Amino acid sequence: MMNAFDSQLAIAERFVKYIPRGEASLFSGDHRASVGECVERTVSNMIAHATGYDHWILAYSGGKDSSTVATLIVSLLELGVLERPKTLTVMYADTRVELPPLQAAAREMMTRLRAMGIAVLEVCAPMDERFFVYMFGRGVPPPSNTFRWCTPQIKVEPMTAAIAEHVGRLGGRALTITGVRRGESAARDQRISLSCSRNGAECGQGWLQTDLPGALTDTFAPIDHWTLCMVWDWLKIFAPMPEFGAWPTRMIADGYGGDEDMRTGCVGCNLIAHDGALASVLKLPGWDHLTPLLGLKKLYLELRLPRHRKRQPGFQYRKDGTLQSNQQRMGPLTFDARLMGLERVLGIQAAVNEAADRLGRVGIVLIDVEEEARIRELIALQTWPRGWTGEEPNADVWLDQVDNDGSVQPILFRELVGK
Repeated sequence: MMNAFDSQLAIAERFVKYIPRGEASLFSGDHRASVGECVERTVSNMIAHATGYDHWILAYSGGKDSSTVATLIVSLLELGVLERPKTLTVMYADTRVELPPLQAAAREMMTRLRAMGIAVLEVCAPMDERFFVYMFGRGVPPPSNTFRWCTPQIKVEPMTAAIAEHVGRLGGRALTITGVRRGESAARDQRISLSCSRNGAECGQGWLQTDLPGALTDTFAPIDHWTLCMVWDWLKIFAPMPEFGAWPTRMIADGYGGDEDMRTGCVGCNLIAHDGALASVLKLPGWDHLTPLLGLKKLYLELRLPRHRKRQPGFQYRKDGTLQSNQQRMGPLTFDARLMGLERVLGIQAAVNEAADRLGRVGIVLIDVEEEARIRELIALQTWPRGWTGEEPNADVWLDQVDNDGSVQPILFRELVGK
């Protein structure tokens, strides 16, 4: 007589029979592990690690990996391959600045999930923490690789707060299921490898974290062994098949351009040299009306210039009386720069929506009415980031140079620069 584990594996075998095994993927010319083999291993991982939890939370961003996890796990539940937990909640991180095709696919996905009776929570940062409100209302300059405030503030922190509130209402053990995979970054791979070497874990069993300090739930990554080409195959070929739920995931893969090396960020992402994702989207049928969005990256680069920012005058001290290490650093945006940036973004939004209306396509919302009102209110209140008063000189004004040791190097000329 089969036990529950063997019974579920038998169902899993029937599930994956639709997926070819040991064949080349759609996006590669070699014979890596097939999608079928990846799914089988994911099923085994879920049975081994996830079924002991009462509540599952699917962390969903609308991107390729979280979409793969969401559609795969829900399909496994619907087909009876996995036993349903007491509750299943999909939490969507709405940053409001994702690529429009990914946003559209996420909206369609959430509509489908709700129609299936699955709880979906949309998580957005508080008003004053949202991307454009924070930048134009508070005056914080666009994010950069040395000041990357965007990801924690508009995605990680709101999701953490939402999970904390949700878990607080539940009884029993909760598990957050993510789309983390090896190969996304060297730093992430190192963390996974270190985790896999502990407690007798083996590679390919999924990445289960149960001892994170201050963690709200345990965290499990059931597709950590999937390669990027397997993700593309799932999104483009198998998830849209009726056998697996006919999910609207082709649009997600198309939004990435089918490029194995491409990683998306916010639309017009300022953290990458070339926004290949947006360029690929503009080549897709029905999305060329988004061309004005190319102006966002140009705007962010312009706002980093000294003429649009304030600068500390020098001799800034720590609480212990020692000099700070980054004297005369550039800081927040001037009020003129904020208003200029606000008008430029609203103009880009209007241009996209005018083209969308003319062509009968989906429009966008970068800054809604409430956000615009809040930005203008914060500017009228003369709001500055913490540690700044607005009395600091503009960054394009030449100052005597103050070094970190307190020495001063006088300048020979006094004039405005950076124009």
